[in-house]
Amino acid sequence: MRIAVAGAGAFGRNHLRVYRELETAGLGVALVAAIEPDPGRAEETASQYAIPVFASANDLLAADLHIDAASVAVPTVHHHAVAAELLDAGLDLLVEKPLAATLAEADDLVSRAENGKRILQPGHLERFNPAVLAIEPRLRRPMFFEAHRLSIFTPRSLDVDVVLDLMIHDLDIVLTFARSPVREVRAVGLPILSPKVDIANVRVEFESGCVANFTASRVSTERVRKLRFFEPRQYVSIDYARRELLVIRLDSGTPGSIPPEIAAMLAAGKADPAVLAQLASSGHPSPGLTFAKPEVTPGEPLRLEIESFLESVRTRREPRVTARQGRDALALALEIQSAMVAHAHRAGLGNFFESGA
Repeated sequence: MRIAVAGAGAFGRNHLRVYRELETAGLGVALVAAIEPDPGRAEETASQYAIPVFASANDLLAADLHIDAASVAVPTVHHHAVAAELLDAGLDLLVEKPLAATLAEADDLVSRAENGKRILQPGHLERFNPAVLAIEPRLRRPMFFEAHRLSIFTPRSLDVDVVLDLMIHDLDIVLTFARSPVREVRAVGLPILSPKVDIANVRVEFESGCVANFTASRVSTERVRKLRFFEPRQYVSIDYARRELLVIRLDSGTPGSIPPEIAAMLAAGKADPAVLAQLASSGHPSPGLTFAKPEVTPGEPLRLEIESFLESVRTRREPRVTARQGRDALALALEIQSAMVAHAHRAGLGNFFESGA
């Protein structure tokens, strides 16, 4: 399978690396070209991987290298232009998140892929996190989510706000786990160190009654990647960075010495994460609570994502993350952006919000 990578920046470099690793391992993949308009990065990529590097998708296609599939890791604002040209040329695509910059662009890419019978997989990396893969078959009925995704500020990905840069990972996971249409969105966000929103807090209520709280920041002093959710009689904590799971269950009919307020919260699918974490680390959990760390199969999420994409290309089966799921995550992200703007104006922060001053 002959592969190209569009974009040799922060994300593209990792795609290039993984494809070359798969090629070296003899797994039926050949990295044969890249697209990179920046002359310095283009020269570096050509030298490191011994492949031709083109300034545009049009130049790549004109070279007639018989490309089968490609990763698109260019800045978000260029996703549609590059992906549309490659889809129309008959390539299957893995497009980094978010799928596009606007809903109209995402809908257009979905339509082009469906009409051309092409694989179009959005790059929602956390769907391939080993901890997520381990917990997904165990899901019962999640009713309350708490997501925290915090990063130290870097000048990377400033063409989009923190919702499209970071929070969209958790939006996709929660949409997948909740399996319910969105009923209401409330959101607040502020620009701190860039012209776009750098920190945001969001509350989403689903038609099922499930509620999710999201916090995302790219101006934090620490790096946090965690999702906690509560189901009837069960609490689950996912540490994306460590790729670890903690599951706490309330044993039926054996309340033991569990404080009544904690037992009630667990039974209702709600509990204070700090309290549960303290219980878990104490070494002496209360009778009636079962603490478990389910086995998680090790693996690099990006490699698992690319391997899954290539399997879809080979078999023509629907990707694990579909184009329409990527479109739905983008739709929720854009709804959150609108809610943040509305909140800013209600709070009298319109000028601050719009200027980022």
